[in-house]
Amino acid sequence: MNKPIQASTPRRGIATTALHAGRHTTPERENSPALFLTSSFVFDSAAQAEALFAGKEEGNIYSRFTNPSVAAFEERIAAMENGEKALATASGMAAITTLFLSFLSAGDHLVLSRSVFGSTTTIANTLLARLGIRISQVPLSDLESWRQAITPQTRMFYLETPANPTLELADLSALAQLASEHNILLAVDNVFCTPCLQRPLELGAQLVIHSATKYMDGQGRVMGGAIVGSQALLMEHVYPFLRNTGPVLSPFNAWVLYKGLETLSLRMEKQCDNAEQVAHHLAARLKPPMAVHYPGLTSHRQHALAARQMRRFGAILCLELGSRAQAHRFIDTLQLATITANLGDVRTLVTHPATTTHGRLSPEMRQAAGVTDGLVRLSIGLEDVEDTIADLEQALASIQ
Repeated sequence: MNKPIQASTPRRGIATTALHAGRHTTPERENSPALFLTSSFVFDSAAQAEALFAGKEEGNIYSRFTNPSVAAFEERIAAMENGEKALATASGMAAITTLFLSFLSAGDHLVLSRSVFGSTTTIANTLLARLGIRISQVPLSDLESWRQAITPQTRMFYLETPANPTLELADLSALAQLASEHNILLAVDNVFCTPCLQRPLELGAQLVIHSATKYMDGQGRVMGGAIVGSQALLMEHVYPFLRNTGPVLSPFNAWVLYKGLETLSLRMEKQCDNAEQVAHHLAARLKPPMAVHYPGLTSHRQHALAARQMRRFGAILCLELGSRAQAHRFIDTLQLATITANLGDVRTLVTHPATTTHGRLSPEMRQAAGVTDGLVRLSIGLEDVEDTIADLEQALASIQ
């Protein structure tokens, strides 16, 4: 169950895969993929309907669980992650909730990183707890804490790396080895990196989660999510849940995300270039207690790990500005950065996690996750980097 995914097709570059995987032309011979906006599909006969519903014949039945536009997006993201199968959901949180409810039952134990998205922690400590699933939260980068948290009932390790918003990292290969020794599923949220920068399945994970709302769309238009893994795991555990409960991706959103993937690698390269320049500029500019956190900086305590398991260092960075008042004034003074809780757009985005994405957590939980009142998260976009730096400089001047 816990073996890494092996590709069944020849390996191609990520940009080539994003352009060609999941292409299926209809008899109309369209160049751009068709958009199937339909709730249901018709059958040639009652006998064919019976065969399709019984699983004796393959084909489209109902868009809650079979739709060509959704299937094309699933095929493309699975190929990009070097996975066997992907299943799409209505949002990133739908993917996370579906993952938990597909694999965990009353009496099971989930080991969860402390450094995950605020809503993930909330779901674990409310919904899963009510269902009798026990939760342990551990420091993301402390392998020994993961080891000590294991019980005979532990079924899953769940984490983000890099973490949102602290940019702390986990050693995926080491965690995968530990999980394999105890027959535990390792599930990784790969939203900050996308498969362009990191492929957790190749490092030993069994399941990868995506909020396609972020970089895969890249322009803040639609919501979506995906779970990637082996054919056996997804079709045995996840597909029945999605089919019968319905947190699925709409065909229109799937079509938008499918097209967004075609430029993902190009966007990620440029956004990484810009983020690296911004981070290095700020690292030279800020003096303690202010600081910039970015795994591409040699001053980052996990820089060597990031260089080993990530192809580039991403386009997210965080500033520590000392206090909530300082952070809010800095954000309000920015002229180019859009204040929003999203990330991964082509435009630079900024948010204050302690009062937005992690605002529903208790102060103690935020502190444990490293989300301070002075922390500001920046998602660097495609603007001319000189303009981005100038905007950050004038905002910093307002608090110094």
